[in-house]
Amino acid sequence: MTREQSTPVASTQPATETHEAGSTRRTERIRLGRTGPHVFPFALGCMGMSDFYGAADETESIATIHAALDRGVQVLDTGDFYGLGANELLIGKALRGRRRDDAVVSVKFGALRSPDGGFHGADGRPASVKSFLAYSLVRLGLDHVDVYRPARLDPTVPIEDTIGAIADMVRAGYVRAIGLSEVGPETIRRAHAVHPIVDLQIEYSLVSRGPERAIFPVLDELGIAVTAYGILSRGLLTGSGPTGPTDFRAHLPRFTGENRARNEAIVQALHRLASERDVSPAQLAIAWARAKGAHIVPLVGARTRRQLDESLAAMTLRLSPEEVARIEDAVPSSQVSGTRYPEPLMQHLDSER
Repeated sequence: MTREQSTPVASTQPATETHEAGSTRRTERIRLGRTGPHVFPFALGCMGMSDFYGAADETESIATIHAALDRGVQVLDTGDFYGLGANELLIGKALRGRRRDDAVVSVKFGALRSPDGGFHGADGRPASVKSFLAYSLVRLGLDHVDVYRPARLDPTVPIEDTIGAIADMVRAGYVRAIGLSEVGPETIRRAHAVHPIVDLQIEYSLVSRGPERAIFPVLDELGIAVTAYGILSRGLLTGSGPTGPTDFRAHLPRFTGENRARNEAIVQALHRLASERDVSPAQLAIAWARAKGAHIVPLVGARTRRQLDESLAAMTLRLSPEEVARIEDAVPSSQVSGTRYPEPLMQHLDSER
């Protein structure tokens, strides 16, 4: 069963538009899962404002967050380990003085890092969960997090224990809803049995369609939404590439060596299709993701207002089933060269098992 054929988790509220200061503010909303918040079906990924893609301008980053909120975007996605806490501080600064209900703050936790920025596994122990949350609330300047999720599965801790600790925080009022990230069907079922899961955050794009096989059917069955990151395959689909040594894409297989040259054919195919529709490749890739299911929320890492404007323009682009099929034929996921992460990291992904 595909996501298009499945029974919707909840009906999408009608889309309406109002015009403010020359911009369009869409009020379309969908619900994350059966118990989560109603949100605009586009999420702003804030990771690149503090980490992984090289230097970013704080003033522009905050202006981009403000512009997103002004346009009706609610979900702001971060991780307590992005920039070693700097990303949460940035979001806290951006939200200061604004209406709290304008934002749905989604936080990933548990990735362990060292002072030099390296990664050293994941920590899902109940005491750690509550400690991570305490620090996040202080950095964000908030009294609760809207969606809280482990960034990766800790293989040494039963997922029931990790989700149980977050559920304690839900009952205490510090968390509103629970999500998951990059986990497979068995983990999803076990977590959902402890407490309702509202969404799974997972990489999903034209060239990363693995979740369609075994993960999406489980989400449909349980009524769990998707916040899909990597929609643009970290810029691969738009022709973007590493900008310097601090850009983590310089270490990703799809961007290095012969893989990058082989992937150029895929990039050019998407560009041709986008040109036919008089849209950008990014807009076509985002529209494709939206067309794949009513409860797939594209999570796009715009670092500037220009990038945000380009991405939001995709929300008015509707693709027919025939157009979706044509795009998938032209950009076959089976032809992408290289895995989405280096092999050591791929081995730690529960979603890839």
